[in-house]
Amino acid sequence: MPCPLHRPPTTHELKCWPEFFRVILSGEKTFEVRKNDRDFMATDWLRLREWDHRRETYTGREVYARVPYLLDGQWPGLAEGYVVMSIIVQGTIE
Repeated sequence: MPCPLHRPPTTHELKCWPEFFRVILSGEKTFEVRKNDRDFMATDWLRLREWDHRRETYTGREVYARVPYLLDGQWPGLAEGYVVMSIIVQGTIE
C-alpha cells in the first residue's frame, strides 16, 4: 500500500522572468524560491517558461529541471508558505 504522504512526481509549469532564466541557463542559479501553492515536492519536475513581463508574452524558450531537494517549513529567513528548491537542468528549448 503506498504511503499517503507521498505522491508520484509532478511536472509544474511556471513562468520565469528573463533575468532569472538567463542565469539558470548559464548554471549560475541552481535554485528556485516559490510560494508553495502547488504542493511542490522533491522528485518533482519544473518546466520553466521564459516570460517577458514587459510584453506579457512567452518568448518560446524553456528549461526542464529536476528538483532533487526542497526546503520548506519554519526556517529563519524563509517566509511561511514558501519553499526553496534545488534544481538541476535536464534540457532546454531555445
